[in-house]
Amino acid sequence: MTKLTHKPGPHSPPIQVKMSMYELFYRISHWGPIVAMTIINCITFSTLQVTSMWSPFFSSWSSVICHLLFLFLVGSTLYNFFCAMFIGPGYVPLGWHPENIDECRFLQYCALCKGYKPPRAHHCRKCKRCVMKMDHHCPWINNCCGHRNHAKFTLFLISAVCGCILSSVLLFMGLYRAFRVNWYFLYGDHQYIVYLTIYQLAFTVFSFGLALGVVLAVGGLFYVQMKQIIKNETSIENWIVIKALSRPRLENDTFIYPYNLGWWENIKQVFWYPQENGLTDWPIVRGCSPYTLTVEQLIQKEDKKARKKQYTIVKSYNGSWFPLSKGIRTCLNPPCSDEYRIPLSIGDKVYVTRWRKRWLYGEKCSVTGGLEENGVKGWFPRCCAVEFTTTDGEVSKVAKKLS
Repeated sequence: MTKLTHKPGPHSPPIQVKMSMYELFYRISHWGPIVAMTIINCITFSTLQVTSMWSPFFSSWSSVICHLLFLFLVGSTLYNFFCAMFIGPGYVPLGWHPENIDECRFLQYCALCKGYKPPRAHHCRKCKRCVMKMDHHCPWINNCCGHRNHAKFTLFLISAVCGCILSSVLLFMGLYRAFRVNWYFLYGDHQYIVYLTIYQLAFTVFSFGLALGVVLAVGGLFYVQMKQIIKNETSIENWIVIKALSRPRLENDTFIYPYNLGWWENIKQVFWYPQENGLTDWPIVRGCSPYTLTVEQLIQKEDKKARKKQYTIVKSYNGSWFPLSKGIRTCLNPPCSDEYRIPLSIGDKVYVTRWRKRWLYGEKCSVTGGLEENGVKGWFPRCCAVEFTTTDGEVSKVAKKLS
């Protein structure tokens, strides 16, 4: 059994959400929230319309309970959806550093936010800020899932799944009655016949498919989220732990994940008492330090730098997600990621750290005042670059393509 070095802090203070009208419009106008709201509205409207035909609200106590339960799940889904979107994950203050300056050597420095990343924080290139306990950037809420909204995001997932399960059952029963309308008209109760026009039938079948799709897709995401919450990991930390356990180590050097306090304590930390500032006061396992994970990240980052390769750009690339000019095979084999695509010009230098058959991921290097500075990171087509080496043959090859 693992033990805490100190008990979790008190409940977080009430979160004051202050958003300008521009920020409010920016959050809602993204394609993710628009599609999510469209799906919720379609399923809700279709379910209420069809169910009211064969089981009107006040026809029985079971009908009242069924309707109220469905409306409660819809309300819970919407409430947690907007809370997750507008509350946000919590951002690290710009220019942040620990109180003890000597501890900076255990932390990563964010050149974009001009400050250090506290434990469990990561920089989101879409939000353009360092996010506290970042799990992932979710396009459906057009925001990151992190420290302050992790519970609301998870409750949104389970509410949506339960609501769509109930909706699927109600829509299936309504469709069954609609297809057997003649039998119900001759032998059943004439008062509760389900009769759908061709357009209503198509919309109901479409909504039924949406509901099943949400159950499968969102249900899978909820399973992953709960699996990580039980271990007190985020998606990013899970990947760090995998690499930490697989990399070569000294004989007596074993990696212990510092935040796994036991499944019940882990769940309470997310849903009941999230840490007050989300920066440095994380409860840890006895035998670990507050910087166990950040030190591991620094080691992995240095290892990544040691493995990177320099490429020189020989064909310009405008940053398109489907660059037809680079070949149909390149368009049909994009990286399965929503990460940035970096526009490049002939002669640019890129340090590549990830490789795919037809795409490369790297960091563009710019030169300022004779010094190299790291720039934007992202994917670009492999055909646009050649690997740079010090051999005369490779240099001649690059020079020939550049000429």
